[in-house]
Amino acid sequence: MPWTYSAIPSRREGTWPNGARVALWVAVGIESYRPDDGITEDILPRGPAPDLVNAAWRDYGNRVGAFRLFERLSGIGIRPAVLLNTDVYDEAPEVRAAARAAGSEIVGHGRSNSESLTTLPPGEEEAYMSGVAARIEAVEGTRPKGWSSQWLAHTPTSLGSLAAAGYRYLLDLRLDDQPVWLDTGAGRILAIPYAAELNDSTTMIGRQMDARRFADMIRDEAAELLASRQPVVMSVVLHSFISGQPWRLRPIADALAEVAATDGVWCATPSEIHAAVVSDPDLAAG
Repeated sequence: MPWTYSAIPSRREGTWPNGARVALWVAVGIESYRPDDGITEDILPRGPAPDLVNAAWRDYGNRVGAFRLFERLSGIGIRPAVLLNTDVYDEAPEVRAAARAAGSEIVGHGRSNSESLTTLPPGEEEAYMSGVAARIEAVEGTRPKGWSSQWLAHTPTSLGSLAAAGYRYLLDLRLDDQPVWLDTGAGRILAIPYAAELNDSTTMIGRQMDARRFADMIRDEAAELLASRQPVVMSVVLHSFISGQPWRLRPIADALAEVAATDGVWCATPSEIHAAVVSDPDLAAG
């Protein structure tokens, strides 16, 4: 494994730079899917082409859901990390403007969610990652420091390719409640805790949990982490076409507002968490 073992009781007690116990970051997946091609996320069993029902459900996110999410998160005081497929720049440019207005941090998330790192031709991985970063830099004016893999898929070389392409942290893994340094063979990259379960796709779509139970998960996670003696990270992963649905958005936004207003919670972006760890290595697990 690219990480070393470390047990949390043996680590330094303390807080984040602002005295918080918990650094909360919220991901918003803004994704592009090619019609009837490649990998898809579906709400109903995939039908024959043209699969208009599932395509419409996914497209809701870039037409409506993203704007609702950004508006609600801004009102709470949360600047989301946008996990962006760069094809969205061409397909839904208004989403980019709304993300910027919400103070979002843009994170590399490939070109399209119809593909993954495992579907790339051999030898093209690093160039693909660099191309995503270059497109974001051309539009946003700043090169992304973070990466989140489509479908959380990796190859034997993906961590090294990320480091070589200039990425500094990965938003894919939850092996710890604190950030963890990964050895890539091409330099270190920081794994910032990413929720595999406090994640609307895996939990509300994959396990068919309702939104109010998901909101309770958010509250319970925060309450338990606030009792930690170490400075820890809490992440919540949302997607524009899932949590942007009105019936889900209300209970989720209410829970996030409660957590964000709790003493001891720092509403951070991943780049701020990364910068804090670089300044104080004891904030990482290893």
